[in-house]
Amino acid sequence: MGWGNIYARRLKVFSVALIIYLDYKAVQKREKWTKKSKRPDLWEKAHERNAKRVLSLIIALEGLWVKLGQYLSTRADVLPGAYILCLRQLQDSLPPRSLHEVCQTIQKELGKPMDDLFTDFVQTPLATASIAQVHRATLINGKEVVVKVQHLGIKEIILEDLKNAKSIVDWIAWAEPQYDFNPMIDEWCKEAPKELDFNTEAENTRTVSRNLGCKNKGEDNKSAYAVDVLIPDVIQSTETVLVLEYMDGIRLNDTESLEAFGVNNQKIVEEITRAYAHQIYVDGFFNGDPHPGNFLVSKEPPHRPILLDFGLTKKLSSSVKQALAKMFLASAEGDHVALLSAFSEMGLKLRLDLPEQAMDVTSVFFRNSTPASEAHETVKNLAEQRSKNMKIIQEKMKLNQKEVKRFNPVDAFPGDIVIFTRVLNLLRGLSSSMNVRIVYMDIMRPFAESVLKENNNKGPEINAQWIHETPVHSDVEAKLRQFLIELGKDDKILGMQVCAYKDGKVIIDTAAGVLGKYDPRPVQPDSLFPVFSVTKGITAGMLHWLVDNGKLKLEDNVANIWPEFSSNGKHLIKVHHVLNHTSGLHNALADIREDFLLLADWDECLKRMAMAAPETEPGQSQLYHYLSFGWLCGGIIEHASGKKFQEVLEEAFIHPLNIEGELYIGIPPGVESRLAALTLDTDDLSKFSELSARSGITSTLPSTFQGSSISQLATAMPALFNMLNIRRAIIPAANGHCSARALARYYAALADGGAVPPPHSCLSKPPLGSYPHMPKFPSKESSKKPKGRKNKDNSKYSKELRDNIHNRNASNDSVTMLIHDDNNPGSPDSPEADSTRNNNLVSKIFCNPRIHDAFLGVGDYENLVLPNGPFGLGFKRSKTKDGSLIGFGHSGMGGSTGFCDMNNRFSIAVTLNKMSFGTTTGRILHFVSSELNLPMPEEYQRFGEKEPDTNGLVSPLIN
Repeated sequence: MGWGNIYARRLKVFSVALIIYLDYKAVQKREKWTKKSKRPDLWEKAHERNAKRVLSLIIALEGLWVKLGQYLSTRADVLPGAYILCLRQLQDSLPPRSLHEVCQTIQKELGKPMDDLFTDFVQTPLATASIAQVHRATLINGKEVVVKVQHLGIKEIILEDLKNAKSIVDWIAWAEPQYDFNPMIDEWCKEAPKELDFNTEAENTRTVSRNLGCKNKGEDNKSAYAVDVLIPDVIQSTETVLVLEYMDGIRLNDTESLEAFGVNNQKIVEEITRAYAHQIYVDGFFNGDPHPGNFLVSKEPPHRPILLDFGLTKKLSSSVKQALAKMFLASAEGDHVALLSAFSEMGLKLRLDLPEQAMDVTSVFFRNSTPASEAHETVKNLAEQRSKNMKIIQEKMKLNQKEVKRFNPVDAFPGDIVIFTRVLNLLRGLSSSMNVRIVYMDIMRPFAESVLKENNNKGPEINAQWIHETPVHSDVEAKLRQFLIELGKDDKILGMQVCAYKDGKVIIDTAAGVLGKYDPRPVQPDSLFPVFSVTKGITAGMLHWLVDNGKLKLEDNVANIWPEFSSNGKHLIKVHHVLNHTSGLHNALADIREDFLLLADWDECLKRMAMAAPETEPGQSQLYHYLSFGWLCGGIIEHASGKKFQEVLEEAFIHPLNIEGELYIGIPPGVESRLAALTLDTDDLSKFSELSARSGITSTLPSTFQGSSISQLATAMPALFNMLNIRRAIIPAANGHCSARALARYYAALADGGAVPPPHSCLSKPPLGSYPHMPKFPSKESSKKPKGRKNKDNSKYSKELRDNIHNRNASNDSVTMLIHDDNNPGSPDSPEADSTRNNNLVSKIFCNPRIHDAFLGVGDYENLVLPNGPFGLGFKRSKTKDGSLIGFGHSGMGGSTGFCDMNNRFSIAVTLNKMSFGTTTGRILHFVSSELNLPMPEEYQRFGEKEPDTNGLVSPLIN
């Protein structure tokens, strides 16, 4: 058949490649001696010459190389015009196989002579492709059809070519690690053989036709997601013969006919793009080979695209489909958190924390298509962008030119994404070759949004898994879950966690709902929620821990600990004034709301705090330090300890309580996939705005944090605190991210005077503390080396990156690296970690026997607080109606809260992502306290009714 043996084919490929390489090198040298005006012509002739060489090689080899040529012929956006013009011939037809071979295959497969099958069979094929050729025919019943007949012996050729391609890609990946195409070729090796079974193609054709509603083209179909395309009916199929309905159409590269029939190229390509958006995002089942040869345009108006050839299709799981939709919308919105989460969900792993560069690359991926005439400029811009990104990697990792050339920032590229990437590139090439401009963000967005909206509309009434399936710890938890379902049906819950301890044991650990408005993944016990001012209770605990360890005293002047703080009349402010919200700095840094991005600059915020001037004498009035509290405490913590804020947090609470990976003040890279996204309860907000306008000034709140300003802040919070740089910032008054079970465990320890509770319930999965607290990125080499070659030592990369793990600051200029290895000593599950933990067991995080008095500001500490104020020393006091102190805690804007009743050894934490002013949280705490017959904190009494008095909203749970 003229195919030759495999070695001859390989020799041809390398020979032609070498000739082309040497040709271009020669042109580069000649260019130096050529007049500037003649240089374009010099290159054009070289492109024409080498394009013909490539075409001749492909025609000679056929098989897989035709597929490659067809793909390249669509990339008018990046390839010289000479290649596009030359390789475009592969979209139409190759030299046909003999009619004798074709008839022999048909008769063998269909089991009848040709005359018994057809009244007419056109001998000249309509087209000949890499795998088969297509003939027009008329069946005995008079129906016009096309018959697709597979080439004899093509299966063996394709499989051998795949092996050759794999060998070449392996070598390239070793020689040039930044060009590691192994994920692509691996996926192709898996998917390409499916094209060789026409029974599979027949079923794929039926499925896509059904999904796109091609047989239901009624006028009443006005759905926003309806697409107007045609797909031929399947008449009959075997493994190597496929009979389809004949559709008369115009090929996309037949420019003259398209013009003659008045076809609008823009509309045709837009509808093709919409059809693929539907297949990918709505159906999760799409054709992976949209090159121009697989499309026609119907001759009859209205001219519609005709979709052909469904041999190579890809089926996506529901989770991957959602992740792709999330990636698309994250790119459209510039949402770095959602983007990194989408990467994690689809299995795309990076070796570096470079969110800005990840966003740049993704934006390029979904960029508008450009006409072929702009191909040169497009290639230039892409090359410049890549050079810029590689330079950033080089600078961050301190690599030389050779090292950065060998470094591949991608560790794992999931197979599901390979075909998706190929489709996007082919569609872009298609639009370029037809000289139209497609705005993918506009066309594909409704389809991507529909996936996430559809899944998020499944509330508890129709979603049996709305409550995360974990064992029930108590009768109270069983009743609470039913109560949460009722709240969910009333649309009061988007996503939520509730965890409670009683007498040192877990009695509630429940997760419900979804992670976000556009994130339909279920909330799990280890999900991380932003908890706003709940963070203050943790930050205050850190100060008390330093006092407990002799690093400072509550009576110390802050200026003695933090020398820069002494400016502008602050020399009399003491540590206890800060904790009691009586320092007079309640409005300090309030102007930061004019430039919220300053929140992310830790050092600048500390500097400004040190320069701030108090408005009142210390100890004179208690006004809630809603933002300044965090930086005041943070500055004291770092100066008193001589350590970074987050190091103290880990030493004081994270490791002793074994809550690694589930409580942060400023998240590290690598946890984005577990983050809940914030949204606003607009009903609660409107009630609060209306009532606060009537009620005037609240005495315990500063002038910059009254009703109207609280409403404005609440409205801005979801967008602001969903931003990656804000989530990663150290904002000790407002930026905690935690699970309810980690927060409840913290308060359980506080309720018992600092005694560490027994290990968290074994019923909770994954186990609490099972994550490395600082996720790291994989550092292993991605490419296999050929035998006889030695690996270069990568220890430099690892050392440079590990040195940066704890030097992260809010500007996010860090690079972190991580080994995903259960045997890594840094992993909580490793034997080394278990040994370390057992040798450093901590039974108490506080030694002071009167630590409760210190938290509440009573007893020996009474003279350190303003009498009768709502705050003790860092914590909100909780009283019953008769004025008895029963506990303490802290709530946050949005409704999350942490609380403990030390008299009854009870603690509870609620985390949520649908921000309210405490209505839902209050009802949950009231319900649990009532079921346990515990005394009710006064602030929760008003939530006893199903519809509490709205006047209760005037005192939001934030203070």
